[in-house]
Amino acid sequence: MISYETRTGSVSFTENFLSKLIGHTVTSCFGVVGMAAISMKDGFARLLRKESLSRGVSVSVADNKITVDFHIIVAYGVSISAVTENLISNVKYRVEEFTGMPVDKINIYIEGVRV
Repeated sequence: MISYETRTGSVSFTENFLSKLIGHTVTSCFGVVGMAAISMKDGFARLLRKESLSRGVSVSVADNKITVDFHIIVAYGVSISAVTENLISNVKYRVEEFTGMPVDKINIYIEGVRV
């Protein structure tokens, strides 16, 4: 549970809420095929279904700042730098808008390319 105090009270939300918010934001961006999950057993990445978007996202909070890690699969032929810049901008805006907390760092792991 993540929470912080405001002048009028406290705000609390779960990591699962943030993970789903980020998963939906990421998959709606141009050039992203979907979220990826890494198999600990064999080290391979696999594309997650829409119901499992939060599994490709990790959220942590330290000193009231949010750090986000997520694993994605990108479309073949897109500019990875353009896609990641777009992702960072969209995720940062969405998380800060919803939570009221600043995003300190966003780490993007590209696990594969799909045609």
